[in-house]
Amino acid sequence: MKRFLAFAAGVLMLTSCSQTFDAARALQGGMMAAQALSLTDEQVQAYVHQYITQLDAQSKVLPETNAYTKRLRNMTKNLTAVDGIPLNFKVYQENQVNAFACADGSVRVYTGIMDVMTDNELLGVIGHEIGHVAMKHTKKEMRTSMLTSAALEGLASTSSTMATLTDSQLGAIGNAVLNAQYSKKQESQADDYGYEFLKAVGKNPWGMAMSFEKLQKVSESSGSQASSVQKLFSSHPDTETRIKRMSERAMAEGYKRPAK
Repeated sequence: MKRFLAFAAGVLMLTSCSQTFDAARALQGGMMAAQALSLTDEQVQAYVHQYITQLDAQSKVLPETNAYTKRLRNMTKNLTAVDGIPLNFKVYQENQVNAFACADGSVRVYTGIMDVMTDNELLGVIGHEIGHVAMKHTKKEMRTSMLTSAALEGLASTSSTMATLTDSQLGAIGNAVLNAQYSKKQESQADDYGYEFLKAVGKNPWGMAMSFEKLQKVSESSGSQASSVQKLFSSHPDTETRIKRMSERAMAEGYKRPAK
């Protein structure tokens, strides 16, 4: 379950800095693929960080004094890093059932999903999203974006490996970050990561199955939240199957399902 809502995010332009352009490289048809295939973790983190900085600037980020932010801080107070990447959490005031994690350690949670989920369920969602980062699924999506998007061709023709991205390049990366289509295998891996994540932080792993159930319930209602979740489910593995797999695992390991 890549994102709990795939949404189109508008991107503002970054001020371009001076870059050295290599015309010979730009003319080489294979350069784009070569750079994509050799994309390092550091490059992915740097490029994604530029996008997230802009997304934060154009979104309504709730302050530390807000009740939603306090709730998220309390839930994640012991979550500091994944694979050596420092984690940072923010709440977007947006009535969408959405949460996502990025390769630079940024985790963004929407008020819409916080309104419909318990802390345990929401932690399962966060663990699932962090799982995509930890298992390099997001890096693979960046490679795909570089290989298929003309907007990123400039990265292959500049000598700067940490180039400042243009607005169109940021848009392409935003699409890779927010609208990535992971394989069923990757989604199952992220489900398992989220399950183990809950256990690791001392929570009941039933939260993983129950978060899927909550999303399914929202999708069966009416309104903008329902339509967004329906769109999400149309591009993801069968929800009933995932609920069954997580539920059976929790029961087999002797965990009692919470009352709610």
